[in-house]
Amino acid sequence: MVEKSNYDAVIVGSGPNGLAAGIAMQKAGISVLILEGKATIGGGMRTAALTLPGFKHDICSAIHPLAADSPYLKQLPLGDFGLEWIYPLSALAHPFDDGSVAVLQKSIAATAESLGEDGKAYTSLMEAYAPHWDKLAQDLLGPLKFPSHPLLLTRFGLKAIQPATGFAKRTFKGEMARGMFAGLAAHSMLPLEKISTAAIGLVLGIIGHSKGWPIPKGGSQNLADAMGAYFKSLGGHIETDRMVKSMADIPPAKAVLFDITPRQLLRIAGHEFSTLYKCQLNRFNYGQGVYKVDWALDGPVPWKAERCMEAGTVHLGGTLAEVAASEKAIWNNKHVEKPYVLLAQQSLFDTTRAPSGKHTLWGYCHVPSGSSINMTASIEQQIERFAPGFKDRIIGKHEMSAVDFETYNPNYFGGDINGGAQDITQIFTRPALRISPYATSKKGLYLCSSSTPPGGGVHGMCGFHAAKKALKDIFDVKISL
Repeated sequence: MVEKSNYDAVIVGSGPNGLAAGIAMQKAGISVLILEGKATIGGGMRTAALTLPGFKHDICSAIHPLAADSPYLKQLPLGDFGLEWIYPLSALAHPFDDGSVAVLQKSIAATAESLGEDGKAYTSLMEAYAPHWDKLAQDLLGPLKFPSHPLLLTRFGLKAIQPATGFAKRTFKGEMARGMFAGLAAHSMLPLEKISTAAIGLVLGIIGHSKGWPIPKGGSQNLADAMGAYFKSLGGHIETDRMVKSMADIPPAKAVLFDITPRQLLRIAGHEFSTLYKCQLNRFNYGQGVYKVDWALDGPVPWKAERCMEAGTVHLGGTLAEVAASEKAIWNNKHVEKPYVLLAQQSLFDTTRAPSGKHTLWGYCHVPSGSSINMTASIEQQIERFAPGFKDRIIGKHEMSAVDFETYNPNYFGGDINGGAQDITQIFTRPALRISPYATSKKGLYLCSSSTPPGGGVHGMCGFHAAKKALKDIFDVKISL
């Protein structure tokens, strides 16, 4: 039982949102303690030698388009605390069986050149929104409210609300643009026939042209460490190896913010909540899981399409029809022989990740929630399909099933790395339909995780908005971006 506290606020969990909330509150003059259950901070932002000595692998998050261009995180002086962003020449490559490849570069014109007959349609689409990403981000990366830029958001919303399959077919004629957009939209971890899946594809494409998709030099842990160091420089405190299992494990404080999902929140503080709020949390929907493999390689991936070597991220899945079929089957609790695969090849651009001449490869596919099925062979076969000879370059590997992910981090329930399904019913109202999605039914207790708007991704915006709400409610302090 913890009896004494010298802190005004306590934050449970040191993922990107917990750290962002801590920084926002500490900057506002509120003394903050962050409790982390593991030996190192970071949540999904951790890096470790998972395979062989000298190889650094990101355990969860790897590529960080939303972090580098987050309306909140980009304001922080994280470069002064060791963070260095590396921008690959191309954000994304999406290869096809015939050796062709769609390549998303910062330049809209250069990207359009790789899309053949759909170059003009793609240019028109992205030129309408990419130059205005900063304005869109103000309205998209937060709770539901009257928009700051209503006309721009309305134009965007009419496209974003559509299912990705229908949007891609109506917007593009050829398989290259359709396939690339399917790969972008599949980050939603939803069937591409569902309403609003086009939104994820549009946002990721827009950010690719606005800022790019960077990687933190040395690994995702360096982003966490920079945020933690800045938080401490402001006077904040962090205690690791402090797993919170009940309210008795939390020092008394005026405000407690939880960087966890509804399932864990109910276990820790369910007795504090109203019957209605508990019912709402119990109805919260989690999404599908992931199966991840990290490889140590004795050389780069031997892509058929050489331009894949330009990209930090590679999507494997072929055509729109193939990607859509894979995601739909997984949503229906089926495992697929040819899954949509997301790869990150950080060592091509960051020499700190592997010994000289060697390389790392990070990759995962989606699987049904709670799956323990080994998907390594299927993932490797998909890579081999587009990079013959890949398997011959493997010198080490590390595998994590959906069950392993939940064991590693209870927030990843069933292997869901997004903190809950990001469908139309849970985009702005997650985890419950309330005036503020960050405030619980108990005064002084708040949720600041990716189970609140704007949802999954490393951007810290859930934490910032929760801190803003707690500061106003409890401390009568107002902050803004």
